[in-house]
Amino acid sequence: MIALARKTMVYEWRRFAPAVFAVGFSGVLLAVQAALVLGIFGSASVYVTASSADLWAGYPGTQSVNFGRDIGPDMEMYLRMDPDVVDVEPYLWVEGDWHGTTRTGGVPVFVSGIRTNDDAMMFSHLLPLSRRAQLREPNAVIVDRSDLEQLGTTVGGHAWINGHRVQIVAALSGLRALGGVNVLASQDTARRLQAAESAAGTPYFVARLRDPALAVAAQARLSAVPPGFGPLSVWTADAFAKRSRFYWIFDTGAGIAVLFMAAIVCLVGAVLTSQALMAVVASSAREYAMLNALGASLRALSRVVLEQACWIGGIGLLMGTAASALLLWVASRYDVPVSMNWTVAIGCAVLVLGLAVISGLFAVRGLQRAEPAMLLR
Repeated sequence: MIALARKTMVYEWRRFAPAVFAVGFSGVLLAVQAALVLGIFGSASVYVTASSADLWAGYPGTQSVNFGRDIGPDMEMYLRMDPDVVDVEPYLWVEGDWHGTTRTGGVPVFVSGIRTNDDAMMFSHLLPLSRRAQLREPNAVIVDRSDLEQLGTTVGGHAWINGHRVQIVAALSGLRALGGVNVLASQDTARRLQAAESAAGTPYFVARLRDPALAVAAQARLSAVPPGFGPLSVWTADAFAKRSRFYWIFDTGAGIAVLFMAAIVCLVGAVLTSQALMAVVASSAREYAMLNALGASLRALSRVVLEQACWIGGIGLLMGTAASALLLWVASRYDVPVSMNWTVAIGCAVLVLGLAVISGLFAVRGLQRAEPAMLLR
């Protein structure tokens, strides 16, 4: 009886094709939605994930990187006193108003003041050494290439930040920001770009450890700030990145709206899949009735339907995976903020298969109408 499920799908594939496509379409919807959520809100932690620092030190209660407050310069020495810390560098954050040469309106920008030496930690995963060396030029800045049109400038052109002229020396991918535009500059340039009323402080210090595996222990040790030092909190890089992402996803209206859309996508996928499977069962009602008349129990027929649901889910998942990979590749080529990791990908796959199985359970109810008496009608 179990072989009947596979043989039926092979010889009557046209009948099952709509259900397979429905499952695949649901998988594509889920994967693309998840990739957009990760890509859009992952930009809130790009400052952490694109850097090689193991620890971040900032003001207590900071919810996201862009909400940093100045901490005392003595914190650098405090971090260097730890035996596991091998390097410490400041990270400057300057909010500015950008004016390009081809537009009159201002654009809010977030200037990251970073060190330009070759072993610097900030944006080391994103910034090649040749590009970092370009920031050593006075007033040199680097932006995301997808933001050039919004900024009204080109590579090699110039603009003004807080009334100071800057030169765009390069453009990279992966620098997009939430609610503004990220700009990379040297620390000297960033300090010159600070507004006159802003304090010339340092919101963060980042640290490299002799062994990244010691991050949790070092974070716990450094969090016990002794008397005499100012207020300070220390996070591991992973914890601070998650803290920033979770703030934008769960503590802002935009994040809740996107999650609501994701829930709607799941609901639509479940409805499409269940309706497609129920249509398959309904179209085969006379065949199931014949098998019932020949002695096949409803329990055995239910197993056939459930196995068909599993096959439909598996084939649809493969189709959806291929289509999703293609769509995400195209999106990344056009600088659409998308991102995917194995945890989310596996979660989407399990959810798609779960939708197929649950839809199969709903479709089993259609067997109640597959009675031998219907053959006489």
